[in-house]
Amino acid sequence: MAAAENAAPGMVDPKIFEQLQANIDDDARVREEFRAILQRLERQVEQALSPVWPSIVEQRNCIKELETVASKYPYYKYNQIWSRDIQETIMIILFCIWLGGGGKPQGSLPKLEEVGSTLNVPSNVNNRDTFHITTEEYLHALLSLIEELVWPGLMVRQHPTNSRQTRLAVNSVTLGDYQRPLQISKFVKEIHAGFQILNLKNDALRRRSDGIKYSVKKIEDVVYDLSLRNLIPRDGS
Repeated sequence: MAAAENAAPGMVDPKIFEQLQANIDDDARVREEFRAILQRLERQVEQALSPVWPSIVEQRNCIKELETVASKYPYYKYNQIWSRDIQETIMIILFCIWLGGGGKPQGSLPKLEEVGSTLNVPSNVNNRDTFHITTEEYLHALLSLIEELVWPGLMVRQHPTNSRQTRLAVNSVTLGDYQRPLQISKFVKEIHAGFQILNLKNDALRRRSDGIKYSVKKIEDVVYDLSLRNLIPRDGS
């Protein structure tokens, strides 16, 4: 009886697991291909000591390479691998344009579609499976821009190898540019009002956007301190 059981074919075809392992190996190979590109993109972001067009051009070239590879595979299977790096690249574009780069007036906020055009990739694509910049990535980048403008030292905590300590509101005061905090205050308040209109479905994005009120308070404190020191008009806010 035992011999008969040993001779009987198994209930589970071992080829099932052989195929599953092949799938796992293929997936690991694809992810490694993405990581090699993203490592270069991360270095370019970290080495950008200031938000200037030459650094954006380098990042754009890297993202085009990422788009070429990503187009071979289902977008939503792998997009979380690169989403954070895309957000950081978008933030640098937003910051550069806010400072007056790209032929835009100082203080400008480019639309999502303009960012896509700058990177030469599609944006907010809903009708086909293709590489693109998402609305959520743009909004996360906008929140990062607010932090970059307002909060001292945050970039160093997030990226210990990054020597950027821009935090424009505080540094502007140190350099004697007392009008810049007024400009930042107006901008941050308008962004805060814009986010309050949104009905955000993304939990992480909603939680993070709740923190804008602290940025508003921070920049208001900077402006109030300047007014107390008679460095700006008392009604400047």
